[in-house]
Amino acid sequence: MRRLTVGLALLSSLCSWPWLGGQADSSLGAPAVRAAAERGTNILIVGTDSRSGLSAAEKRRLHVGGQGCDCTDVMMLVHLSEDRRRASIVSIPRDSYVEYATPEGATAPARRGKINGAFKIGRGPLTVRTVEKVTGLHIDHYLETGFTGFEQAVNNLGGATLCTDKPLKDENSGLDISAGSHRVDGNGALRYARARHIDRPGDLGRVRRQQRLLADMLADLTVRGALTDPVSAASTAHKLLKSVPTDERTGLDDLVRIGWSLGRLSAERTEFATVPISHFDHRVPGVGSTLLWHKVRSQALWDALRADRSITGDTRILPVPETRAETDPARIEVRVDDATVAKALRRNKFVVTDTSASAPAVRPAGPAVITYPVGHEADAATLAAALPGAHRRATSRTDAVFDVAVGSEPVAVRTVTYDRNVADGAPVTADRLRCTDLARASAS
Repeated sequence: MRRLTVGLALLSSLCSWPWLGGQADSSLGAPAVRAAAERGTNILIVGTDSRSGLSAAEKRRLHVGGQGCDCTDVMMLVHLSEDRRRASIVSIPRDSYVEYATPEGATAPARRGKINGAFKIGRGPLTVRTVEKVTGLHIDHYLETGFTGFEQAVNNLGGATLCTDKPLKDENSGLDISAGSHRVDGNGALRYARARHIDRPGDLGRVRRQQRLLADMLADLTVRGALTDPVSAASTAHKLLKSVPTDERTGLDDLVRIGWSLGRLSAERTEFATVPISHFDHRVPGVGSTLLWHKVRSQALWDALRADRSITGDTRILPVPETRAETDPARIEVRVDDATVAKALRRNKFVVTDTSASAPAVRPAGPAVITYPVGHEADAATLAAALPGAHRRATSRTDAVFDVAVGSEPVAVRTVTYDRNVADGAPVTADRLRCTDLARASAS
């Protein structure tokens, strides 16, 4: 009865509330002034890396030993379009090198550092103002969670589904799952979200997995009807608020409206992307290895969000290469038994050994054949993109070297383009990220 009463009250109040407009009164200090042309609603979601208050037993259970940085470990900017027909979710890598906003009352020049460090200096308020400064976007709402908060949120929402086409194991995060689809609790989801030492390694690969996790959770909540009406959205928002603190501008009513908006979106209208990067290992004394945003592409991304446009398929954000390489050719070792083909592949940055001296005098009938080690299918696809028409054949040998045997048919080597931004963070809709079993369930 109480749930019904709450739902009816929310339903009646929703009829008179404006849809998620920004509010000037805030504990975040002076927010960025919303530009007259800026449309839609922006929500900043962060996950913090702090062991403060965790017992030794909790650290072991969550597999979060070591020293925390007291910084933001995850940062996602969610843009809801003004007509509530699209959501764009942009991950901001934690090592992004930026200029911080000036803390309240500070007189010293603005500092520069990794964007995750803004939290240590000025907590949520400075984090929000820094994101507003570097993106030029107004942040309307802010949600923050730590390790235990994330675990509890996933548990309260009914768990999560993970899917992978190969085993994933990361000793640092405690992740250890086999290929396939897995239903996990908050602890399992946390290990998956924190993993950085699996393929694809590093922060961008981890960010893409976080996006996949969120896409699957949204699909799961939609399938279970947890966001389909004000009553169910209120129940879901109430569960979320138990472990996810918000700023003073964000209450239960805001989360209900946000959740209800997301619950009515199809996967094709939910977009995920990562800020385009120009330098992936920009070394700064006293700061370490950082990421530099691609000025033109990242600005195109923020401009699209400000104008309330879709970000998928926008070549100003990421150009579409004529022949895309999924993996980096510079990391693929290839033995080629034809000198001309070997030279052309070397121009494509493959690591090539020319074995033409031992090639057969009479070439076997048919196209070229790529022999590759089992488990290196992605690299085999990259090599095959450069050799259109070549056949692929897997082998059980243990090395990571590829062999190209040229046959009687002519070989035309195509120029392939590897862009790590495209491989790890290109704008993509949720239906291309989430698990296929959830996709089938939501379509039925």
